[in-house]
Amino acid sequence: MEKSFPDQSVAEPKRTKAAKPPKTERSGRRGIQSIEIGFKILDVLRTERSPVPLKMIAAGTGMSAANVHYYLVSFQAVGIVRQEADTGCYALGPYALKLGMAAIEQFDVFTAARPVMAELATTIGHTVFLGVWGNRGPTIVYRVEGGSSRPIIELRVGSVLTLLRSALGRNFLAHLPRDITGAMLDQELLEERSQAALVRADDTPAAKTEVEDMVATIRKNGISRCRDALLANFTSLSAPIFDQGGFMIAAITLMGPIGTLDDDLGGPTAEALRSQARIISATAGWAP
Repeated sequence: MEKSFPDQSVAEPKRTKAAKPPKTERSGRRGIQSIEIGFKILDVLRTERSPVPLKMIAAGTGMSAANVHYYLVSFQAVGIVRQEADTGCYALGPYALKLGMAAIEQFDVFTAARPVMAELATTIGHTVFLGVWGNRGPTIVYRVEGGSSRPIIELRVGSVLTLLRSALGRNFLAHLPRDITGAMLDQELLEERSQAALVRADDTPAAKTEVEDMVATIRKNGISRCRDALLANFTSLSAPIFDQGGFMIAAITLMGPIGTLDDDLGGPTAEALRSQARIISATAGWAP
């Protein structure tokens, strides 16, 4: 007997629905919520200057005391939290100290600053320098060229800048202890006073009272500026980078031609520079 088969020549293929992307792709990166909640507890302990009771931790996190206690038991087991035997209060434990010390040792300002500097050079279009305090004063240790102005060949990696005639130097002058900058400052003031008879076309201070006024302005604005003093017809902005103890360890400086680089201390360029320097400082453990 001959077998019969359905006529497949007229059968329409099944329409398959487009596969939905995995939930992780639709909703962004997923994490473990309990860990994020646990770190809210650790953050309360971090901001307190002494051990605190369970009720205070619960109030600081908005959680019930019972839920907080469960987390604290686990944190005690790994040593990141400790409980005082006599008061029952909680504080960060020895493992938290180990984590903090390891983070400090692993932080490298050069590594942290490089991507930030590349982004600034691309978006703003001008040369960006990374400067540190070297054995001879403010020293350029890295630079990234922007695309909106010519390369500044006068300033290279290794160049040592002045305190009074560079935005980088003024930044260090405003934030480093005077026992570090004092000798260099006295020498530069002596040189500036010797040129007092010359026509002064820039804002370089020539007296200690002028220096203190400039320093106060830099601290207030969180950024330093230097126009037409280091290089003719060039302006620069410099923002400080602090470590976990609030000590200035470096600075990011933007430099470009006057009239091309926006050096308004309240403008978007200055704010972008300040913001990026704060991000690097926060990575180093600094908290304002």
